[in-house]
Order: sequence, then structure tokens, then C-alpha cells
Amino acid sequence: MLLRGCFQSMVVSSSSINASIRWRGSFCSVYTSALRSASVPYRILYAPRPKLAFSFCSIDHSQSESSKQGTLKPGLYLVATPIGNLEDITLRALRVLKSADVILSEDTRHSGKLLQHYSINFQLSYHKFNEAQREQQVLKRLKDGEIVALISDAGTPGISDPGTELAKLCVSKGIPVIPIPGPSALVAALSASGLSTNEFTFVGFLPKHAGSRKERLLISANEAATQIFFVPPHKLSQFLEEINCLFGASRQCVMAREMTKVHEEFWRGTVKEAQEAFSTNQPKGEITFIIEGKTTCVDEIPSESELENDLREMISKGNSLSEAVKFGCRNIGEKKNNIFYCFEKIWESI
Repeated sequence: MLLRGCFQSMVVSSSSINASIRWRGSFCSVYTSALRSASVPYRILYAPRPKLAFSFCSIDHSQSESSKQGTLKPGLYLVATPIGNLEDITLRALRVLKSADVILSEDTRHSGKLLQHYSINFQLSYHKFNEAQREQQVLKRLKDGEIVALISDAGTPGISDPGTELAKLCVSKGIPVIPIPGPSALVAALSASGLSTNEFTFVGFLPKHAGSRKERLLISANEAATQIFFVPPHKLSQFLEEINCLFGASRQCVMAREMTKVHEEFWRGTVKEAQEAFSTNQPKGEITFIIEGKTTCVDEIPSESELENDLREMISKGNSLSEAVKFGCRNIGEKKNNIFYCFEKIWESI
């Protein structure tokens, strides 16, 4: 309806709406619209503008949302949450969190800020230290037909965060696992890095043991794909020293820090320049570190005879053709299908 003129108080009622709506204000021109229902109370939402458009939304979220989106089916929902900026939450994520029977969170103190911001209750802590303890409890809820939402401190559950084992358990028991996509630190950093996105390997956090860490870095150093790491700020100096030794000083890299937050920073340069820049200046906050893949010069590609010698040596050690292909890819940086074709040709001639 169109209302003109100034007023201080007005009551709108309708026989088709079993409720009254009261508001106060002074307007020159006001447009209003209502969602009609036989039994649900309504509230008014407005913005302070010269011309205001009013819409009425049901306080009962489950009824209004179900009519538009459909009722959520029971199962485990892996809900991605903001990595810093609370505005990055998706509408679907909010709908799932508000509809869930229980929300599993990695750290209730951390996730509580997000849930409180959007007036969402119900939490149950779930992290790697109590996964086994909680699994059977959660599994029972799921078997009873409940909607269970799993969130991590930030980003997507199961990606360098708890949740993987629970998802595996649900899959093995035939319980639906539904992803609710959203913010991801590795994707955000890679997309803005300026490095190749055609192929990339997400390594995540490196092993704590020095030997295992070096072994993992050595594999990454010889891959042609872009490499992505999560690095704690207090371990950045150690990380830079190790990659300088294994990747080489001239390899291009990007450090993404505090993404989507107030102090977001992208640093770009070579590994050597990174080591010099952060040797005495330790950055704060969450760090995603990206390194360009290994580039292979034509002169470095081994000849067919050299490949044959490598293959014969691996066969003598009891390795299969597929294992030889992996070895070739890891050591000369060639594409897998090219190595496989060459090795298969040699294999048939032996």
C-alpha cells in the first residue's frame, strides 16, 4: 500500500494476518509490503532513508526458509566459515547453522564469536584431541536423523583441520556428508598470488620432525606444480632457511598474511629475498606461503637411453611400471603421461 503524509503512530491489522504490527516514525512517502500467513507473527525491517521500502519476515526461520530452499535432510554438514572477515559467511551456511540440531566446533571460544555475531546457539567441541571420544556420540545423533553441522576455527573443515576422520566414518556408515562451500585460505592466497594456478599441490602444515619435514620439502622442490604451505609465524625463519637450501634461492614465492583481515598483506619476491626480508622481522598472524613449481630446461631432460637405464635399475629393485613413472615425474619434472608413454615403450622392448 502507498501511504502519504506525516504521522507519529499507526497500527496495521488484517483479518488474514493473525497479528498486529506497530511502528513509529515520520515519513513523506512510504511503501510497505507484507508476507501473508494465517498463524505466524511478523516483524518489521527498515532502513533510515527518505523513501523506505518495508518487508515483513517471519521470525520462525525454519518455516520461511524451508518454503524457499526446501527442508534440510539429515546428515553431516561440513560448513565453511570466514577466515577473518565475518561478512564472508554465505547465506546457505547461515541457514544450515541455524537449522542444525547440533554444531560441532574445533574451539568453542573461537567459533563462539561467529555464532554469537549471528545469534546462533548450540555448540559441542570437536578437535583432534577428542575426536575418538566424540565420534560415537555424534554418530548416534546422525543415526537418529539429526542435522549435524561441523565447523572449524576458520575456513573449510577437514582441510588442515579436524573433521576428516568423522567424514570418513560417516561415509563408511552410509550417512550423507554434505559440503557447504565457502572461504578457503589456500584458494584465496593462490588466486591472488600471481603464480601459476594450472597445477598446484596443497601441502598444508609440514611435519614437526626434521627428517620427515625435509623429505616432504624435497618432494615439493622437484614438482612442477605450484606448492602451497601453511606456516606458523614462529616457524617462518626455519621454513625459509630450509626452502632456500632445497628449492634454491631464485625460486619465486608469495607470502599471504592475515587474509581478509585489517592487516592483510601479500609479499612477493624470490626465496632469497624472503629470507632477507623476514630474518629479523617476524610477521604476525596466519601465513599461507606459495612457491612456484620447478621449471625444467630442455638440456636437463634426460635422453631415452638415460630413462631406460633408470627403468632397468628400478625393475631390478622390484619396482612396477607405475612406480617407475612416479620416479620419473618426481625427478625430471615431466608430465606424467609423457613419462608413462616413454617408459611403456622401453618396457615393451625389454
